[in-house]
Amino acid sequence: ARLLLRGLRPGSYPRGGAVHLRLWTAERLAELSGATALSGAWLVPYARALGAKIAREVDLHSLPPVTGMLKLGRGCAVEAEVDLCGYWLDGDRLEVGQVKVGADAVVGTRSTLLPGARVGKRAQVLPGSSVTGQVPTGQRWGGAPAVKLGRAEWSWPKEPPVRRPAWAALYGAGDAVLALLPVAPAVAALAVLSRFVDQGAGLGPALGGALLGLLPATLAYGAVYAAQLVALVRLLSLGLVPGVHPLQGRVSWQAWTVTQLMDRAREVLFPLYAGLVTPLWLRALGMRVGRGAEVSTVLALPSLTTVGDGAFLADDTLIAPYELGGGWMRLGEAKVGDRAFLGNSGMTAPGRSVPKRGLVGVLSATPAKAKKGGSYLGMPPMRLPRAVDEADQSLTYEPPTRLLWARGLVELARLVPVLASGALGLLTAATLSWLAAGSPVLAALLSGLVLLAAGALACLVAVAAKWLLVGRFRAVEHPLWSGFVWRNELADTFVEMLAVPWLVGAVPGTPVLNLWLRSLGAHVGHGVWCESYWLPEADLVTLGDGVTVNRGCVVQTHLFHDRIMRMDTVVLREGATLGPGGIVLPGSTVGARSTLGPASLVMRAESVPADTRWLGNPIEAWQTTS
Repeated sequence: ARLLLRGLRPGSYPRGGAVHLRLWTAERLAELSGATALSGAWLVPYARALGAKIAREVDLHSLPPVTGMLKLGRGCAVEAEVDLCGYWLDGDRLEVGQVKVGADAVVGTRSTLLPGARVGKRAQVLPGSSVTGQVPTGQRWGGAPAVKLGRAEWSWPKEPPVRRPAWAALYGAGDAVLALLPVAPAVAALAVLSRFVDQGAGLGPALGGALLGLLPATLAYGAVYAAQLVALVRLLSLGLVPGVHPLQGRVSWQAWTVTQLMDRAREVLFPLYAGLVTPLWLRALGMRVGRGAEVSTVLALPSLTTVGDGAFLADDTLIAPYELGGGWMRLGEAKVGDRAFLGNSGMTAPGRSVPKRGLVGVLSATPAKAKKGGSYLGMPPMRLPRAVDEADQSLTYEPPTRLLWARGLVELARLVPVLASGALGLLTAATLSWLAAGSPVLAALLSGLVLLAAGALACLVAVAAKWLLVGRFRAVEHPLWSGFVWRNELADTFVEMLAVPWLVGAVPGTPVLNLWLRSLGAHVGHGVWCESYWLPEADLVTLGDGVTVNRGCVVQTHLFHDRIMRMDTVVLREGATLGPGGIVLPGSTVGARSTLGPASLVMRAESVPADTRWLGNPIEAWQTTS
């Protein structure tokens, strides 16, 4: 990265130019090397190696920018999942800038600091905020875009905790141990496979035996991995109590480690989420989950989380995350009430609750004093008038036994894409072994083509599964307990377990990704730069010529409140831009050459005029000096 980005300075560069290409390459190398999986005590030395200026006693829990354009003052804290990249694509321009956080300041989880952002000393940026300029010293800012809310509120003990090098080393060791989690499951899987493979047989018979043993080997891998997670999360949840604890101490280290384990669970055991088995899985981890709850890819501290009867947690929800400041960590309980709804990327902070029958929308935070049955949207959250849709209870909250069995059988088929990925791995290994037997040099030279072919095959299987299982998406509604919804989740599992790890996840912004999206039914014009594969119902998406979709964006073509899946189109007309972390809700149209800034939310059925600039959650006119 240092070699590729040598001489890079803050400024504006052409999209697709030499600087952009070098930056894109550095990002891909960081991902492929495993650097983006670093956490704990490894993040600070990694940041310094990239060229960032990191003072002493900094608590960094988010990835540093690959550009190295980051300056963190002494004693500041950056919580998890903060976007510190310091660059984004605004139309046909790449905007690059340095990010600075002053001494003793705190930047809340899932916040975004735009290029050139400055957070002053002892300042406080609330979770989910988007900072476009300067946050003055000692002030508390929040929202998207972030605005002044008053003086920084410090509820931490006056005396800073004693920092012990041994605990810093333990965080680093913990991250290394987490990286070894797949070892025991892999050993178990290989032990099972060995019983199906004749050690003296040739390559063909060995491959045939391995394919026969793939199902039990896969089940062994999953069972051992899940058992490890349950044992570790349960053990490390002992003594996790609400309150303020030294960051370099037992309780904080346990909370951090549990969070890392829960995050890995979402990736490795993805088929266990958004299904009938999910509540059982979360209960095994120690979470209190009520009857009939629907849970997708939630990230939470299980022992501090309660989910009520009939609640609904959508994708990438965050519940009871730890909070940092002054060398301390705060933990607290969080609750999602009976029949409450927490939308995609929604957050519920420690000590807060989504009330009974309440709703917190997409990319929104639960307010401190949410009222029973109230609906909230935005950052900071605002009250949203909403009428609850009444539907057949047997298709939403109280399904008959026959539908339970039918859904269970469809979800059992999620093993198929997992097995397909395993079979593709065996075939790839066999091909490389066959080439190496003839010429190791030839095998090395052709290995890239072999892997590319495997990735193409994985994508073809995922595309075929989409068209066979759900066909073409249309702007219609389906209740939760319907075959269409279950088949849609199954098709998504093919994408996440096959296409993404084998190819799609490694090619953001390239024509390869555009080709993939077109194969799923999306309307993608010429010259589109798209860094996100999160187009849930691709047929309903139109990306006009020259459109820019930045990292972490979701073109959200469905909503799921009241347990009814409502789908509609999303259109980004020619030259439009969706900034990093942005979400566009169903029924919306973004006009030609318009820009939606980072972490912006376009509400349902909104129409953004052409040649305008918008920012915020929800969006408002973006007043810029340029």
